[in-house]
Amino acid sequence: MDTAGRTQKPSFGQTEINWDKLDKTKFYVVGAGIFTGITVALYPISVVKTRLQVASHDAVEKNAMSVIKGLLKTDGIPGLYKGFGTVVTGAIPTRILFLTALETTKVAALKMIEPFKLSEPTQAALANGVAGMMASFCSQAVFVPVDVVSQRLMVQGYSGHATYTGGLDVVRKVVKSDGIRGLYRGFGLSVLTYSPSSAVWWATYGASQRVIWRLLDDENAAPSEGKIILVQAAGGISAGATASFVTTPLDTIKTRLQVTGHEKRPTTKQVVRSLIADDGWIGLYRGLGPRFFSMSAWGTSMILAYEYLKRVCAKDD
Repeated sequence: MDTAGRTQKPSFGQTEINWDKLDKTKFYVVGAGIFTGITVALYPISVVKTRLQVASHDAVEKNAMSVIKGLLKTDGIPGLYKGFGTVVTGAIPTRILFLTALETTKVAALKMIEPFKLSEPTQAALANGVAGMMASFCSQAVFVPVDVVSQRLMVQGYSGHATYTGGLDVVRKVVKSDGIRGLYRGFGLSVLTYSPSSAVWWATYGASQRVIWRLLDDENAAPSEGKIILVQAAGGISAGATASFVTTPLDTIKTRLQVTGHEKRPTTKQVVRSLIADDGWIGLYRGLGPRFFSMSAWGTSMILAYEYLKRVCAKDD
């Protein structure tokens, strides 16, 4: 969880584990296993969201359930995991970059804003928001190529999109048509989407944690493990709901840009116009349901695993 000072009430203070108190090697190794497991469980939601975002106006599959039924009918369970190998391969370095930048930036940000004597929730929101934004920005160098490849695999053969034999085939064809920069298509929008999304997510999580603990805090007793988990889960759900609503339009535009072939590549303005022409302004929120569920489910699972990981990897004093 976050570090907002060491003189806070016992309930919140006892749930904190600072970055300098972690066994880094154990943190990365155990974390790779935990986050891979979460990715396995929640990956199908990303496939469904992506297909909804790139579907043509006359596509038969108009909602999440129809997409799932279509995938199961044509490909079975493996259809829900299209592009999974690429994502898992890129997830480990991406997570290492993200978590390292997140924790180190958070500590630095807290030190910078401490002299301003802001309220604890405000401090947490600012420090977590800055840390989340910087962590996301730093990890985009690895994440964007993985995103481009995995999303093309997710939608291959769907609504007129090309088919591939695997991740390497995607890389080969993208590089052949667009060069290395083709793997970074949508990089600017990815930064504009995921950096604010990460900032909103972590700011909401950090602030909601403090607010909830203030409401529940009992100064005469240490919090139970169950209470800690419930508060962290509530913070994760709040963060996921807020971030998904704020950033879904940019995510929809980015996804369409990344999966479109070289021969018919549209501009950002053309994508926006197409979405609005098809469905009105609500078209920018295509896939909001799956994205909201994905960000809430992923965020809650991730933060519980992340906080558990920090407890497991804490060094003994």
